[in-house]
Amino acid sequence: MLYIQRDEQGKLTRVEAAEFDEMTGALPADDQEIQAWYANLAMQSSLLQLKQSDLDMIRVLDDLISVLMIKGVIRITDLPPAAQSKLLSRNQAREALGGISRLIVEEEDQAGLI
Repeated sequence: MLYIQRDEQGKLTRVEAAEFDEMTGALPADDQEIQAWYANLAMQSSLLQLKQSDLDMIRVLDDLISVLMIKGVIRITDLPPAAQSKLLSRNQAREALGGISRLIVEEEDQAGLI
């Protein structure tokens, strides 16, 4: 049995394995509404992981483009105007925070690589 809390519209807002003060009822673990609740939680978790991965990947691509430009493989003018504008804006923001090398060192520190 799982203990639940519902909002004013009757929608599940909390599901726990143990009783809690704000609970408004209980449902069996195999109840369709409970299964939908957990499926939704799993989907939300996956979406959050994907969103974080997207943010991490943006940083990788930003660094890659910078390295390619530094090595002369591409020029910023090779990119579409919208991409140029976004890259320049990001580069200015990152430089204001101490530049690319500081960000890489901070990430390595956090990962325990240094």
